[in-house]
Order: sequence, then C-alpha cells, then structure tokens
Amino acid sequence: MKRLLFLGIMALVVSCNEGSNTDDQHSMFDLQGHRGARGLFPENSIQGFVKAFEMGVTTLEMDLAVSMDGQLVVTHDPFILPTLCTWPNGDFLDSIQPFFYNIYQMDYQDVSLFDCGSLPLINFPNQLKEPSIKPLLSEVLDRIEWMSSQQHQLINYNIELKSSVVTDNIFHPAPNIFADLVYQLIDQKTDWQRVTIQSFDFRVLQYFHSAYPQVKLALLIENELPWESNIDSLGFLPQVYSCEFILLDSVVIGQLKAADMQVIPWTVNDTLEMKQLMRWGVDGLITDYPNIAIDLLKRKND
Repeated sequence: MKRLLFLGIMALVVSCNEGSNTDDQHSMFDLQGHRGARGLFPENSIQGFVKAFEMGVTTLEMDLAVSMDGQLVVTHDPFILPTLCTWPNGDFLDSIQPFFYNIYQMDYQDVSLFDCGSLPLINFPNQLKEPSIKPLLSEVLDRIEWMSSQQHQLINYNIELKSSVVTDNIFHPAPNIFADLVYQLIDQKTDWQRVTIQSFDFRVLQYFHSAYPQVKLALLIENELPWESNIDSLGFLPQVYSCEFILLDSVVIGQLKAADMQVIPWTVNDTLEMKQLMRWGVDGLITDYPNIAIDLLKRKND
C-alpha cells in the first residue's frame, strides 16, 4: 500500500513539473521530510534522505553551511554540535566550547571526521542510531538524482541557507557569496524546477530574487508579526510562506493563499495538528515524521 501511495504522490510531482499550470502546482500536497526524516534517521544524512525518498515524500528539506575551503555542507548548525556529534572513536566533544567546532573555520576533510548519527537523542528516541557524517550537498544531490533516474521518480528539494547579519563572516560568508555558491552547484546538478531556496534571512531571498529571478523562494518565519508586515519587509511576494505552524489558523491560511502564496508550515510532528492544518488547507507541511503524514494522506485518499 505504501508503494502504491508513493507512486501516486510521485505521479503528481511528475505532472506538476512537466506542466506550467500554476493551479496544478498549488493543488499538489507537498510532504517535506525535515532534515530528511529526523524523527526516524540521523538528520541531514545521506541515509536519512534515501529513506525519506523511499518512504514517499515529495520534497527533501535540508540545511546548508559553508566550510573554510568553500564546500557546501549539509548541516543544520554551522558548527559541530556536541549534543549531536562525537569523534570517530566515540569520544565526546567539549560541550563547554561548542563554537570551537566552527565549520566555516574548518576544511571539509576535517568536518567529515565527526560521527553525527550515533548519539542517542532525548527528543527523538525512535531515531535509528548509526554512524553518519555531515555530507556535501553535491554528494546528496548525486545520490538522490541517481536514485530518481533509476526508479523513474522525481523528487523535489527545499534547501535552506543558514545565515544572519550578526554571524556574517563568522559562521558563513556574506549572503551574495553564499547564494552564488549554492546557485552554481545546484545549477550543475539538477533541474531548478524541482528546487526551492528557503531562508529566515531576508537578505538571502532578496539577493536570489534579484540575481536569479527564476528560482522558487520560501520565506521562513518564526516571528509573530502579521504576514503582511513580513512581506513588506521582504519587498516582494515569495512563492511560499513557510512559518512555524502555531502561527497559522484558517483565516491566515486563506489570506496567504488569496495573495497567491503556497502555505507550508514547519515543523509539524503531531497527528492532530497535521489533520487540522490539512483541514485548513495548507499546501504541504514539513515534518520530522513523514511516515505519520503518509498514513494520514493514505486514509484521506482511501
């Protein structure tokens, strides 16, 4: 049954990508595996992305940082987090000085030494524990695109650039340099029709909007300002408004969709909250547990 659901979901993806009808694109429910499928597998890991693909998500959500040698590293944090990673032999990192392991001050060869999949996580007790390194974006795209070609199933990518004004040139390069690195790599690896760039940093989205206007953009929001204020600050309408799910209700969702934006909240892990958001008409959701959402969609479509 899950295989049938997978084929059905991916058929919708193919249909949307091959056509140019905006209404068709807005009608597809976009199930995004957060950091792959963080509730089930090590986050932002190749094995996690592979499992999420096999599970039947429509989009793989992931985060980027930049190493000292200019490599794009798939990682949520711009440093090696002591609560998530260990040395290869299992020794713990120094938790007193977590910023010592700044990825922007390390060559990728050194970043790849750490095991970021074996430590037990209190918040994700069901996560499979197995050795895992922080992969390069190029490695993730190569692996998933190969799988996609072998199985004749398309998959989308939602890629977050992690940056802020106060951490420029400390944990990452300036937004334009960061964005250009990302654009150039993705442009070599896959079809931009299947890629969304997301960020909390308005500067990143503003730069993409100016330099690469064809790229689909998602505005990440965690503040409680009216959505109109956030759009005014951004200066243009992004294709996707992606806020923390608790900031949404049926009225706000209706307003956002009427403004011609897709509404894809993060990070929704509770079954009842998923059901409510689906009833309210969200266009998709980002979740650590895509298996829960897949079961809900299957029951909805039965």
